[in-house]
Amino acid sequence: MMHQDFSSKAAINRQLVHLAGVFALILAPVCSSASDNLHLIPRPREVFAGDQLSLASGLAVVNTNNFADDRFAAHDLAQELRNRGIAAASPAKASVIVKLIRADQPQAKRILSQHGISFTPAMHDEGYAITNHRHMVDVIAASGAGIFYGVQTLKQLIEGNGKTASLHTAQIRDWPAMRYRAVDDDLSRGPVPTLEFQKRQIQTLAAYKINIYSPYFEHAFSYNSTPLAGLPGGVITQQQAAELVRYAAQYHVTILPQQEAFGHLHHLLSLEEYQQLSETPLGMVLAPAQPGSLAMIRQWFQELAQVFPSDLVHIGADETFDLGAGQTASEVQQRGRGAVYVDFLKQIHSALEPLHKRLLFWGDMAMNEPDLVKTLPKDMIAVAWHYSPEPGGFMPWLQPYKQAGMETWVSPGANNWFQVYPDNGMTLLNVQGFVRDGQALGSTGMLMTSWYDDGEGLFLENWYGVLFAAAAAWQSGQSDISQYQNDYGPSFHHDSSGRINDVERELIAAHEVLTKSGVGDETDGLFWVDPWSDAGMIAGKKLMPYAHDLRMHAERALTLIAEVRKDPSIQNSEAIDAMDLGARRLDFIAFKFQSALAILNEYQSALSQTADQKQWDKIGRELELITSTDGHCDDLQQGYNYLREEYRDVWLEENRPYWLENILNRYDVAAQLWSKRSETFTEVQSRWEADHTLPSAQALGLPNWPISK
Repeated sequence: MMHQDFSSKAAINRQLVHLAGVFALILAPVCSSASDNLHLIPRPREVFAGDQLSLASGLAVVNTNNFADDRFAAHDLAQELRNRGIAAASPAKASVIVKLIRADQPQAKRILSQHGISFTPAMHDEGYAITNHRHMVDVIAASGAGIFYGVQTLKQLIEGNGKTASLHTAQIRDWPAMRYRAVDDDLSRGPVPTLEFQKRQIQTLAAYKINIYSPYFEHAFSYNSTPLAGLPGGVITQQQAAELVRYAAQYHVTILPQQEAFGHLHHLLSLEEYQQLSETPLGMVLAPAQPGSLAMIRQWFQELAQVFPSDLVHIGADETFDLGAGQTASEVQQRGRGAVYVDFLKQIHSALEPLHKRLLFWGDMAMNEPDLVKTLPKDMIAVAWHYSPEPGGFMPWLQPYKQAGMETWVSPGANNWFQVYPDNGMTLLNVQGFVRDGQALGSTGMLMTSWYDDGEGLFLENWYGVLFAAAAAWQSGQSDISQYQNDYGPSFHHDSSGRINDVERELIAAHEVLTKSGVGDETDGLFWVDPWSDAGMIAGKKLMPYAHDLRMHAERALTLIAEVRKDPSIQNSEAIDAMDLGARRLDFIAFKFQSALAILNEYQSALSQTADQKQWDKIGRELELITSTDGHCDDLQQGYNYLREEYRDVWLEENRPYWLENILNRYDVAAQLWSKRSETFTEVQSRWEADHTLPSAQALGLPNWPISK
């Protein structure tokens, strides 16, 4: 999926970040004040904090029934105890006993009555209650999913490790606001995760009550019918997908495949075999008029149905901008693009009807044709997507479908595309507003997206935004950003010091500085651009007055990360590695422009003094600053080389080697650029030492000096 440029709204959106905490405090549900000490994601509907119980003698898990789901929930809790060095004790010896009880059991009804808790119909599918009396804690639910989610909340109530661990007790009544809580994972723009990492994603997403993992395919699924589209090592095989489906089911996570069935199909349509199906030569949009287009779609989704048992499937169909530019030009001219587009969606619906799946589709193209939307089959689900905050709200993206009587999902974004680290200030506001408005209009689902248009994004950098989306979709109404920013570190990383939370705040502040500078919202471009190119000089003029502030925020984040890493109890260290990489790349952006300007200024200074023999020693020193060991060129070459290795390490923590070399080559080219410039200045230095002459800046290919310190 491509993404719109919202940089013109960035200044307003940044100001909203600072106001979000105030509004959230006004609109957030009210809980017991003692619950402020509980760092829970998502925040339960009703929570009243109790005592804190020592786990020095361990914790016993008692499953009061023989349901397989509940046995797995008990196993999952036992695994958490092992990971944290907490003894899984017998009930006779344990400090705390946890019981898993189905709501229809007599003892559950007795316990709920004793605590004055009503178990309402809204809680039936996924809701739960947690109660405690002395050292007894009960997790009560009507379903396996409810028991599992109650256990996930219980895990977050544990603080510390080993003999010093304790359990925060609480009375909780909880259930989700939205039925479908999904996370999209782009597998078609470069990064392809290992099966092992996908399993870790599933486990983590489920811990925060996400119930759908949605891999996005353009050409990255191994179809028997179109085997040429996917490259070896860069596809999810049907066997791997089936294993992931089985694994996810234990965690009450459904795998919902997305297969683009209209646009975004360049990797397939660039093959000669499929040229007749392409709207334009070597294009990316299927030609609806070609019978083979529908036949191929039918075959794809038949193969998907054999692997993915979900009753939902996503057909994509976004950003079909080339429709009408080629084979369907005359039809679009006669009937209009909207009519041709909607008709093809209806044809896809009819073709896939025998599979008995409900079809989701991206809502961006049809939303501007409200009359045509009313002709779409009512069992289709429109997924409205928009990735920036909207001060006026998100109703325009939803109302065409609501008025047509269609079910809707909302789809915010992690703002990770074209970024060296996600712009989480934008993400938090986008998620908060979109999910709030979706709930108000009856949207049944939330699909949080992460896209890798640049081919180099890392899912490990996205957890901060993804988990806020998980919280917002479970919680009712407008989620509290400031509360989440306090809960994230303790919940996800077991960091009670506040440092991880401050790291994320510093990285948000770094993005705010970049926005103030006016360089735009895409930090990838700043990271790779040659500062002496025309584009680099324009960016440098804007950025240099803000370079100090940008570097200070990034380096404060790095200092905090170094302090956090001293704590052996910190969890999800791979995500901290990704934070470190993001902070270093943000810091390097400013450092690169500072160094490039210093070279220009130092050489200009040297040139201006060549006629004065008294300044010759100074000129020699200025040349050494440019080209010697630890000189500016050396710094930039080494910077790219170091970041190359750190990037490679983080990539391989989650992804297959496929595509990695495409990114590492960019680091190599950037490092070689400064290595060659260092060699050039070394020759200049040698010439100076020989005859005390210097070539002009123009002769060296240096730009003019429009940048000021």
